[in-house]
Amino acid sequence: MTGSLRVYGVAPARRTHDHIDLEFANGVILRYHDPRRFGAMLWSPAAAGEHPLLAALGPEPFSPAFDAAYLFASTRKRNTAIKLALMDNKLVVGAGNIYANEALFRAGIRPTRAANRVSRERVDRLVAAVRETLAAAIAKGGSTLRDYVDSDGEPGYFQLEYNVYGREGEPCRVCGQPIRATRQGGRATYYCRACQT
Repeated sequence: MTGSLRVYGVAPARRTHDHIDLEFANGVILRYHDPRRFGAMLWSPAAAGEHPLLAALGPEPFSPAFDAAYLFASTRKRNTAIKLALMDNKLVVGAGNIYANEALFRAGIRPTRAANRVSRERVDRLVAAVRETLAAAIAKGGSTLRDYVDSDGEPGYFQLEYNVYGREGEPCRVCGQPIRATRQGGRATYYCRACQT
């Protein structure tokens, strides 16, 4: 969430929270920096997909496996809120809290709606919205809320385009109604009561 990998030809002195240096035969160093220690590096002689932490992961949002048929079928037995389902990386990886909030706004779906109560038509919109949201975030370099920077040390700018995330009480960019906030699964959830049903 806040860690980074940096590539160096000549590495600077190690700083606090520089946890791992991988030095390649050509002298290039890949340095892992992680102040919050959310990340990990694991060595596995087997194929990556066989590792216990990776074997049960859902598809990537941009892969053909993540389509409306898959998401609709995978949510029929889930009565948990659709936002929490989206954040479950056994269902799909990469749709964290910020991007789940934003994708649900784009799809017009209230984040508290039970996953198994989201219609096929809305699931079609949601798959497209997840991809659109992530593509827009990637194009803007991600979201810098505290200390996130990309591999070149540059902050992201997607937070300047949030429709709902972190905007409690501010007017919706579409309808003007105030953005509301609640907590789900211990995480902040933002939505527009008028635009998301």
